Order: sequence, then structure tokens, then C-alpha cells
Amino acid sequence: MISSPGLCADLGSLSRMTALDADRPTITQAYLYGFPLVFNLDQVTRYTTTGVGANPAAPFNTFSHARTLAGPEDTFVTINNDTLYSMAQVDLSVGPVVLQVPDTAGRYYVLQFVDAWTNNFAYVGHRATGTGAGRFLLVPPSWSGDTGDASVIRFPTTIASIVGRWAVNGDHELAEVHALQDSTTLTPQDPDAVPVGLAVPDPSVPESAVFLEKLRVWSQQFPPAPRDRPLQDSLASTGIAVEGASPYVSIPLSDAARLVGDMAAAKDALHTVLTHGSSPEVDGWKLTFHAFDYNLDYFEIGALDDERFKMSDPELRIAERAGAALGGLWGNHPYEAAYIMTYVDDHGDQLSGARTYTLRLAPEPPVSAFWSLTMYSVPDFYLVENPIARYSIGDRTPGLVRDEDGALTITISHERPVDPTAAANWLPAPSGEFRPVMRMYEPDPAVLERRYTVPAITRSQE
Repeated sequence: MISSPGLCADLGSLSRMTALDADRPTITQAYLYGFPLVFNLDQVTRYTTTGVGANPAAPFNTFSHARTLAGPEDTFVTINNDTLYSMAQVDLSVGPVVLQVPDTAGRYYVLQFVDAWTNNFAYVGHRATGTGAGRFLLVPPSWSGDTGDASVIRFPTTIASIVGRWAVNGDHELAEVHALQDSTTLTPQDPDAVPVGLAVPDPSVPESAVFLEKLRVWSQQFPPAPRDRPLQDSLASTGIAVEGASPYVSIPLSDAARLVGDMAAAKDALHTVLTHGSSPEVDGWKLTFHAFDYNLDYFEIGALDDERFKMSDPELRIAERAGAALGGLWGNHPYEAAYIMTYVDDHGDQLSGARTYTLRLAPEPPVSAFWSLTMYSVPDFYLVENPIARYSIGDRTPGLVRDEDGALTITISHERPVDPTAAANWLPAPSGEFRPVMRMYEPDPAVLERRYTVPAITRSQE
């Protein structure tokens, strides 16, 4: 890797060849600003072309249903192991699309709607709309027309994702949930319309400029919220405002190499945001309840237009949005599911499979749905292979043994515990560093108000 000669290196030769004339801080700002859009739409591409783990590929406006719970083969950041996923990438360039959902007879499920910029803008399901059968009309931003008997959900961007999750309490429930998945359908009103899909970045740009090229074409295809337009315009020196032919194709080799260093610095800045973000910390747990509260503009069915769930600091909002995408793309608002995570033990040291730990929950998290603790590798945040194929542990895990006072003590280690009770309550860890995530679905107000907190993960005496 060839590093940049300095933070404000002269890009004169580069600007003569292209529209790019940005210093390193500007490129870093563009990276933080554009990362959610680019990373998100890369995942949209995966779901529509190759699929992800248990979710097979599915074309636009079609659901991809996972028939098994996620495992290590599902290489998607911080994927959950609590629910079956039903994923749909929706392209409303075809016009309105009808979504139909079945009666789930009280079973928890949620269909989360995420626009191209990763804004959570609508929810359908247990909390938001109940568990009865429903019919919804999904419409593009400027559409007007007859809605019939359907409830309307207006999309901020023509392409968006539906992230569906279905609670499953064991293999004995899979057939029932599969039937519910199959009854969840998307039907374009115009059956002959062909989705436009994603604009294609120029494949001839150098590798170091691929991110900027994707940001260029996709930010033009999917304009940001009006409040973000001035920031995007201020980044024009990076070349992302150039329309038509790519400005990056003629970058000289020396300047393309310089851009490698700039992009590496930008990635380091994003990693710092993720690991040293603004979320409060209690007993080593980062309370990322509000990590996904960056949507300030789009509130459709089930999305709460509530000041308690909005980031007020405009600069912090952009950084937090990027960190949330990298650390947990497609995470929910906290009123749907509250997330906390930790990297450290009660000594403040990085969690590692070289040690054994316990987590004593007394009481367990107060929720209206359910809770779980899931193990992830560092730095990829993937599920981890283990000999008992247990990737999470929670209130629905069979065979757990409570303490005499009703508390639950979870053992976290790489090697299987010898003690039978510890083995029953074992959450396997990788041999190296790891990061557990606690999810609380439909959390009690005590969680969000921090009247209930999770204790530190305690290092066992060695």
C-alpha cells in the first residue's frame, strides 16, 4: 500500500485529468457520508444476484425466504440467530407494489422497511400493525393515485429493502413459519413492468476509486433527504457530482495509488467511529439504543415520529449512521428492538476465547417479545462455528438451568465447560477476540430509560 504524502496533498495533476480535487479530510467526509448508501446497495446486489447464506437470491419485488436460522455461512454483519429472515429488495420503478401479510395468530414478526440511505421508514408486524392479515400499497416517492382498500407506505427512494423476521422457538415450529412466509407476497400492479434496478458503476475505474464511483452513480440515482443535500454538494471536489461519464477512469497510476492511502485513512476513521462512538456505556456495554435514530424525515406506518428517537446533532448523525451500517446494517429502531454490545470484560480488557467468562442476569431483560445474547467474531461481526451449533442464548433456549434465586448465569468460553450446569448455559466463543450483542425485542420502557441495565461480563478466576 502506498500512503498519501499528507493530509492536504496537492491533487493538481489529478484534477486536470478528472473532476476530483479533494484533500484527504474531504475524502474521509465523503466516505463517512456515503458509506451507508454504498454498503447497503452492495448488500442489495448480493440478495438479488447470489443470495446470502440461507437466503437464496431473489429478483426485485420478490421475497427470499430463509428456511433455517442463520449460521456462520450467513456472512452478513451482525445477523441475528433468533428469527427466520424473509428478505425483499423492492424496486418501485415499476410503479406501486401490493404487499400482503397473513394472520400470524399472535406470533412475533416484523417487516422493517429500509431505504437506500438505510433510513428505517416503516414497520409492519406485531408491534406496529398487529398480527392480523393485512394489505399494503407500496408507492414511489412522488406517486399519486387510487389506493383502494390498502394502507399506503410511501418509499423515500425507489429502491428499498424489506427486512422480515419471524420468531421461531424451535425446529418443531419451522413448518408453521414456512407457511406464514409463503403467504407473505409482493405483487406489482403492472405485471409487465420491468424493474430498472441499480445504476451500474463504470467497471473500468481503478480499484481505489470504486467506492467514489459507486457513491457518484447511486447518490444521483437516489437523492438524499433534502437536509443532506448541502453536505453532498460540499463534497463535489471528490467527483461525486459529475454526471454522465465517470471522472475516475483516467486517473494516472500515481494518483490512483495516492487515493489508496486516502481511502485507507477513511476506513480507519470509520472504524474509530464504530468502536469509540457516542453511545453511552454502562458496565462495559455500549448502549446503542439510538444508533439507528438518524432518520429525521420519513415516517410511514409503524415508524415513530418522536423526538426521543431522533439524533439532533447533524455532524454526529452522519458519523453514527456510517458506524451503524458497518456494525449492524438493517438494525431496528429501539422501540422495535434494543441492542447493546460489548468488547470488554469487567477488567476493561478485550473479550477473548483465551479466557472464560460469566454473565449473571438477575433479573433477565424485561421485554414484551423476547431477548437473546448472540456471539460474533471480531472484526467481521459474523456468527462463529462451534461444536454444539449454538450461536445465541436467550429466554427461548431450551434446557437452561436457573440459579436458586431464579437468576440466569451464562458461561462464555471457547472450550466447553466441564460443569453440567455451565455446559447447559454455555454460549460458545471463538478462539480469538469476540463481541457479544444483546437484543431485546419490544423492550420494556425500563430498558430504554436505563432503569434496567445488564451487568458486566465477568472474567472467571484463573
